[in-house]
Amino acid sequence: QVQLVESGGGLVQPGGSLRLSCAASGSIIRPYVMGWYRQVQGKQRELVAGIAVDSSTNYADSVKDRFTISRDNAKNTVYLQMNSLKPEDTAVYYCKAARINILTPGGSWGQGTQVTVSS
Repeated sequence: QVQLVESGGGLVQPGGSLRLSCAASGSIIRPYVMGWYRQVQGKQRELVAGIAVDSSTNYADSVKDRFTISRDNAKNTVYLQMNSLKPEDTAVYYCKAARINILTPGGSWGQGTQVTVSS
């Protein structure tokens, strides 16, 4: 089972940028589909971006052209570059690893990192 630890969250002004990292241990991430979710208190967790084993990517419409997901298998790490941040991007961001489909139940989750976009 892969263990995941997110980092890089914090407070940023609207229009600013942050890069989140998800460091994996216990297993290599190469055979895993990886994704970033976010959750606002009181709402369901939503998929923000996913990256497949072949590094193909998909994004939620709300973050397209602003966020970029990438993976470095050599470093066993996944990243989420977030640009042009908006107050509505404020949430706890979670990293997930799945063997087949990032949307199905199960898989491994990190503990989350808080992102706050505010002036």
